[in-house]
This record gives sequence, structure tokens and C-alpha cells, in this order.
Amino acid sequence: MRIGYKLAAEAFGPAELVAQAAAAERAGFDFVEISDHYHPWLNTQGHSPFAFTVLGAIAERTEKLGLATGVTCPTVRYHPAIVAQAAATTAVLSEGRFTLGLGAGERLNEHVVGDRPTTFPQSIGERHRRLREAIEIMQLLWKGGYRSYHGRYFEVADARVFDLPEGPIPLAVAAGGAQAAKLAAESGGGLFATESKESLVRHYLAAGGEGPRYAEVPVAWAPDADEAAQAALDGSRFMVLGWKVMSELPNPAHFEAASAWLGTDDIRTELPCGPDPEPYLRTARAYADAGFDHLVLMNAGPDPEGFLGFYRRELDGPLRALVPGPA
Repeated sequence: MRIGYKLAAEAFGPAELVAQAAAAERAGFDFVEISDHYHPWLNTQGHSPFAFTVLGAIAERTEKLGLATGVTCPTVRYHPAIVAQAAATTAVLSEGRFTLGLGAGERLNEHVVGDRPTTFPQSIGERHRRLREAIEIMQLLWKGGYRSYHGRYFEVADARVFDLPEGPIPLAVAAGGAQAAKLAAESGGGLFATESKESLVRHYLAAGGEGPRYAEVPVAWAPDADEAAQAALDGSRFMVLGWKVMSELPNPAHFEAASAWLGTDDIRTELPCGPDPEPYLRTARAYADAGFDHLVLMNAGPDPEGFLGFYRRELDGPLRALVPGPA
């Protein structure tokens, strides 16, 4: 089992994120994953730096730590040719330690470029078709040389990415259902999920998927369970809303309104809170049993440094001993 640490780019500024990544490497994590947002989920979080700049700085501050976006939408706010260039540069700077996590996007981030032909589409099917084209463009540009592409949604005219890594750039595609899981497999990349749904892994494998299977595991550490639950409520309660809500609301004010009814009891039912390692291991075991082999711990607690120490003392060995289920 490979274990990652989620860099919450909505909750911390760029310098703090780089420091957390270096600390995560010292704590024994295999990789870090950073969200790629334009806005935070909640105004109280207060941050949202440019992910690829932060990753470049992390690459220089670390030696073995894997890097990943979790996840980038390459279809509206970015053109896929620009993401291809950004990913290639990050892979070069990290000497091949970078994985490009991709997804169909959230309105929270993609609506900011305004109303134009490439605005964030209503249809889930169209979002996935756009993502498929974007992946084709990026993989074409990573072959080197001057390339052109004429698709239904995107065009590339005589473009070349000059700085390419020595090896291929791994992909991981986010999936919440069968269609996206199939796309992940057909792209030749890994699977990325936020739920412990065995069906996602099963659809991915049935479509020929052979890559790593990432899953984000929400937790909230603090020396006191009540303190941990309150911190998660204050800064991360949007997670309880579910992906169908999270992908559609346009700005932090909407998320604050939609989640105003939640309390600490709701948080406790969704994620382990406090200093006892057993609930963390039980939650992680559910993801492993569903077939995931890369677990990303998302700490919603108030003390990142304290959480990293807790991970090193209590979680590192037991989490690595988990065996992914067959799905």
C-alpha cells in the first residue's frame, strides 16, 4: 500500500504548503497530492494558490516524494495544451516524480472564465467527452515534435512542448461512476476516487485498467476528538455534501449556505476524529477492501504538524500492511 498526504491548497498559503510537503516526506509519506482550484470551498479557508507553481517549489525542496494534482480539470479554465506544458515542466523539475491527476471539473473553479463556447457544461456526458479529447491532446503533445489536433471541442495548431521528461507522464483520472472509471482505464492511466466504492474499481478493471488506484481518505486529527470535529466542521464541512453538490455550486458563499445546517455529529459520522488510531485504520481498511492501493490522507484537523507526528507514530506501519481487495 502506498500512502499519500493531501495538501489542502484552499486552507493554506503557498509557502506553508511547500513546508508541509517537506515535512510529509520526513514523516514517511510516499507522495503528496495538491488540489488545483481557483477558489476555496469556503471563504473561511481563505486560500487558493496556483497548484503548478507550488509543485515546482516542492520538487526543489524534496528528494524522493511523489507529487500529484488531485485533480486538474484541463477543459475550461485551462486549455489542454497548457496543461500538457505545465505537467511536462513539473515532471522535469521533479525528475519523473509527478503524476497528473485529471477530472471533469467543478463549477466552483471553471465558471471563472465566463460565458463563452468553452464554459463549464451542464451535461456530465459532455464534461467527460471534453476530458477524453483533452487527454488525447496532452498525450499527443508529450510524444514530442510539432503537433496539430482538430476535435469536436478543442483545436491545437502546430504546437510543440519543448521540455519533456525522459519517461512518460503518468495519469490518474477521477471517477464517481462507471463512465469515468472506463475513461480512466482507456486513457492508460490510474483511477482516482473520493469514495470507498468497490464498483468504481470493478468498472475500471473490467475496462482494462492496470494503473494505480488512488482514493482520498478524510480524517481529522487533534489531541481531543471534539476539537478535531469542530475544526473539520469549520473548515471542511463541504465534504459531507457529496460530489453531486460539490461539482455544481459556483462559489464559496453557496457552499457556506448549503452546509450551514451541519453540526459536529454529522462530521463524526463521516470521518474519524481525534487521537485514537483505530477509527483511522478502520476507515482506511474500507478503501483497501474496495480495491484501492494508494490512500491519500486528508487531514481536516487544526494542527498539520501534530497530524504528521501522529501518522509517523501510529499509522504508517499499519496502513502499509493493508492489502487491496480484488474488487
